Amino acid sequence: MSGDWLRVARGEAPLILCFPHGGTAIPEALAARFVSPWLARKDADWWIEALYGFGAELGATTIATDISRSVIDMNRDPSGASLYPGQATTELCPTTSFDGEPLYRGDPPGADEIERRKATWFALYHAAIEAEIARLRAVHPAVVVYDCHSIRSHVPRLFDGELPQFNIGTNSGRSCAPALADAVEAVCAASGFGHVRDGRFKGGWTTRHYGRPEAGVHAIQMELACRGYMTEPASPDESNWPSPLDADPAILPTLRQAIAAVLDFAKGRP
Repeated sequence: MSGDWLRVARGEAPLILCFPHGGTAIPEALAARFVSPWLARKDADWWIEALYGFGAELGATTIATDISRSVIDMNRDPSGASLYPGQATTELCPTTSFDGEPLYRGDPPGADEIERRKATWFALYHAAIEAEIARLRAVHPAVVVYDCHSIRSHVPRLFDGELPQFNIGTNSGRSCAPALADAVEAVCAASGFGHVRDGRFKGGWTTRHYGRPEAGVHAIQMELACRGYMTEPASPDESNWPSPLDADPAILPTLRQAIAAVLDFAKGRP
C-alpha cells in the first residue's frame, strides 16, 4: 500500500477536525484474511469527511486516515484497555463487527502483529494530531480538537433502541471547558433533533488523550446517527449498505452551526 493513507490539510484557525474512521482501505497483504471486504468496511463512518467538507472554508485543519478501522482503530486505547469497561465494544484491532460478526477467516492478529500495526499506522496518525496541536497552540491561546464520527442508528449489541441524532462526548466533562460543551449542546438542542451529552459515547481515545483544557487544548467528540445524512436500511447487507450521501443532508445546517460555535469558543468570542 502506498504511503498516502494519511492526509493532513493545514488551516490556520484554532480547530482540528479528526476523521479516524472514515477510511476503507485494507492492505493487500491482509485482505484475504478477512471474511469479506464488505464486512471489513461495514462499520466505517461513511461519508463523514464529505459531510464536514465545509470545515476547510473556515480555516480548520483536517486529519484523516484512509485505513479501515478493521485493520486498526485509531480511536482506541493503544494499550488495548477498554474505553467502556463492562459494555460491548470493539478492540484496537477488531475481531468482530459492531454486530458481533467475526471479521477473520482464521486466527485474528496476535500481540506481535498488533504492535506492527500500531507502529505502521496508529503511531503516525497520532503523531500528526500532536504536531498540529503544537503548531496551532503556538499561535492561539486555545485550540479545539473535534473528533468526527458516525454510526448506524440501531446497533443492538452496542446500545438499546434508537441512538439520538447528536451524541456529544466530553469524557464526562474532563476533556473540554464546560462553555464549549454547553455551546455545542445548545446548537443541537435548538435543532429539533434528538441529542445527548456524555451518553453511550463519551469520547474515545482521541478525546480522552488530547483533551487538556487547563493547557488550552479542548477535545470534544461528535457521534452522529447516520440517518441524519443518508438512508439507513432496516437490515444492512452487501446489497444496500452503504447508501449514498444525501444530496441535501438534513443535519448539515446544524453541523455548520455547531462548528461555528466551536470556533467562537476557540477565538474567545461569546
